[in-house]
Parts: sequence; structure tokens; C-alpha cells
Amino acid sequence: METSARPIPPSRAGATHGRALDLASRVAAQLAGISGIEAVVLGGSLARGAADGRSDVDLGLYYRRACPPDLVALRDLARVLDRRTPPPEVTALGAWGPWVNGGAWLEIEGVRVDWLFREVERVESVIEDCLAGRVSVDYYLGHPHGFHSHVYAAEAHFAVPLEDRRRVFAALSARVRTYPPRLRDALVTRFLFDAAFMLELARKPAARGDVFHVAGCLFRVVAALVQVLCALNERFFLNEKGAIAEIDTMPRRPRDFRPRVEGLLGEPGTSPAALGASVARAGDLLDETRALAAEPRP
Repeated sequence: METSARPIPPSRAGATHGRALDLASRVAAQLAGISGIEAVVLGGSLARGAADGRSDVDLGLYYRRACPPDLVALRDLARVLDRRTPPPEVTALGAWGPWVNGGAWLEIEGVRVDWLFREVERVESVIEDCLAGRVSVDYYLGHPHGFHSHVYAAEAHFAVPLEDRRRVFAALSARVRTYPPRLRDALVTRFLFDAAFMLELARKPAARGDVFHVAGCLFRVVAALVQVLCALNERFFLNEKGAIAEIDTMPRRPRDFRPRVEGLLGEPGTSPAALGASVARAGDLLDETRALAAEPRP
């Protein structure tokens, strides 16, 4: 097994964490024997030391465009590992769209194990874009604020290779070992603009008492601020799950960020007055984040 230079950090899951890691290693060893699989990496909360007893095991299956994985062999292995009826589905490449481009949702030894396909060439291209400060976001199921292209860079930064005999994943990871300055600048510029735009878009609907529109705008404002704050702190963004709690661990953030956001999104209000007050509170968060962005870099 190709081990990582970065050890897997401990998590809150205790003994459950150890069992999950053992299972991940055993499954990865079997996956590595299938034609077309270049690397198997452990991702998600387990790789970051943020897992709890409910966390899934996320395995990234990296393959090259010219030599895709043997789907028949993958489906056979899935049926051996997950004995539920009906048998689990291993999708075709691209079945879940261009970013989360297929895989499988399995249950192995009572643990949820997700296989997620990743095309090496596409990940290489996206990392190149991130290093140059080029980012994109697409509407995507499972991602409330959309799928941000720089998630690929975050995966390469955080994930731990379990099988990487040709060091394919190691080469990707080496490029984002530190946070790219141009990515930081691009995210701060783009998402400060997005937050301000969505905030302005909420003002008139708030005065009309349009709860649906205002609530959506407020979420978008906060989600954009999360992108800015992650970038200012040079922390790679993976997804919205747990993002507000993570921001609360960062040195550069608005005061009391988490309770203010939870209060704002938990109770935006239903009357024009209450909705207008929520828009004003979101504006305060934006102003404080702008001020942080204007500070000299430490």
C-alpha cells in the first residue's frame, strides 16, 4: 500500500474511526487490483479528522481518460462487498454529471462506503486553473451553493492516498500542498461581489414580505461570505456541510460569526420588518468581511 506523507488525523469517532480506516484500507486494496484504477484515496471527514460515528467512508477512484476503470469488475466487487438485495448500482462514468462523475453508494460491514469517480486529466486541468486564479461554480444536486471547481483542489490537498502505486495522486496533491495566492485573490474578489449583489437583490422583496426570495438570497450571501473567509484564511473549501462551524475556528472572521449566521438563517422572519432586519444583519456581516479583506495580509 502506498502510504501518505500526511498521517490520517484522529477524530471524534474513537474506536469507530479505527474500524472505518481499517475497512477503507481493505476495500482500497481490492479496488487497486481492478484495471483502470490509478489511485484510491480516502476523502471526506475521515481524511480531515472531522469524522463522527455517523460519518461515511468516502473513497475517490482516480482513473485516466484513455484507460477508464473496468466497470464490470467494479460491479462484481460491489456485489461481493455489499450483499443487500437488490444489489448496489455502480454507475457509468459521467452518470452523476460532469463534476461528481459517477460511482456507487455501498453498505459494507454496516458502514456506508461511497465510491466517487475522478478523472485524472480533469483534476489536473482544474488544479492548473486554480493556481492561475480561474474558478467556476455550477448548479449541482447535493451542493446547496453549487459545485465549486476548486473543490477538486481541496480534495487533492486533504485526501489521503490508500493505493497510489504510480504516485498519480501524489503528483496532484503536491501542486496544492499550500494555498495558491491567485486562488485566494480570485475567490475574495468574486464572492465579495456576489454577496453584495445578492444582498441588494433581497431589499425590495423584503419590503414586500417575500419570505421565499429573501431566504434564498440570505443563504447565498452567507455562502459567498464562507468562500471569502476560507480564502482569507487560506483554508481549502470542500462543501457547505460543517462550513459555519469551521469558519468559527479561523482567526480572520467577523465576531460571533456562527451564532449570528445561525440566528439569521434560522429565523429570517415573515413580516417585511423582520425580513428587512435580517437583510440589515446580513449587511453587517458583509461589511465586517469586507473590512477583513482590506486588512494587510499577515
